[in-house]
Amino acid sequence: MHLPQARLDQVLDRFREVEARMGAAADGAEIVRLSKEHAELKPVADAVETLARARAEAPELEEMVASGDPDMAALAREELSALNARLPDLEREVALLLAPRDKDENASAILEVRAGTGGDEAALFAGDLFRMYQRYAQNHGWKVEIDSISEGEVGGYKEIVASITGDGVFGRLKFESGVHRVQRVPETEAGGRIHTSAATVAVLPEAEDVEIEINDADLRIDTYRSSGAGGQHVNKTDSAVRITHLPTGVVVTSSEKSQHQNRAKAMKVLKARLYDMQRQALDSERAEARKSQVGSGDRSERIRTYNFPQARVTDHRINLTLYNLPKVLEGEALDDVIGPLIAEDQAARLASLEESLG
Repeated sequence: MHLPQARLDQVLDRFREVEARMGAAADGAEIVRLSKEHAELKPVADAVETLARARAEAPELEEMVASGDPDMAALAREELSALNARLPDLEREVALLLAPRDKDENASAILEVRAGTGGDEAALFAGDLFRMYQRYAQNHGWKVEIDSISEGEVGGYKEIVASITGDGVFGRLKFESGVHRVQRVPETEAGGRIHTSAATVAVLPEAEDVEIEINDADLRIDTYRSSGAGGQHVNKTDSAVRITHLPTGVVVTSSEKSQHQNRAKAMKVLKARLYDMQRQALDSERAEARKSQVGSGDRSERIRTYNFPQARVTDHRINLTLYNLPKVLEGEALDDVIGPLIAEDQAARLASLEESLG
């Protein structure tokens, strides 16, 4: 992709303007806003400058090739060949930074995993999925904190909601939203027949630096005694919190031991859900214009099948099939699925940029 110099100059002009305004700004809110824009623009400006220097080298090397000095010409020819091989990569790097991107790419996320069709087996599978994300998060140095939990009768979870905090969490996990299907022989199945069940996953960006208007009058807050696995973990007081957002009907719960913590956690999840509803509406509009979108965010879309008898994982959106199911479920090889999804999304974003340029 050949990026027009005028578009690159535009980026550098804006970066220099933001730097100059940062030096002169006195208002706290403006300094914060400019600092954020500066941090977003800096990697783009650095990549543009690297590309500009590489482009400027080419005519100089071409002159040396035509100079008539055989030794100098041979050296310049070698350097020019290496430069021409490097330029497309530099252009792609800049293009990706310029392409329309998800502004929540670097956000932390709320992960929700729910058992779907399949009874006890679905709850066990929801447990397997949650552990997969937990291990994946640990491998990336992210922090996982459980916000609410409803355990299955024979293990696993009917529903589990957790916050995953770290840099770039949402950008890597956002394509996990949808219906995950498992095909395996349940431990409870005496006849050894393969059983199909499902769990749904939702990954929502944490609503930071976003004004989500929530009026107290729109909330109904109930406290209740949470049920646990028994023994010392069962709450003796009504500390669990359920918050209902009346205008949208969104219900969130948190069932830790402190009622104060539960209210804060439930409000954080509520904000993320309401923010996600806004994003969904925007994504639907964008999807009309961009049919190639990988992560439509449609929670009802069946995105992946985990087939235990064949140790096979299939992602239906990009027709990707791998035969390393145990390692994927360990979180160890989940990037083998997420990487191609990100690459597909990048290709779609580059196509969108190309369209806008030309």
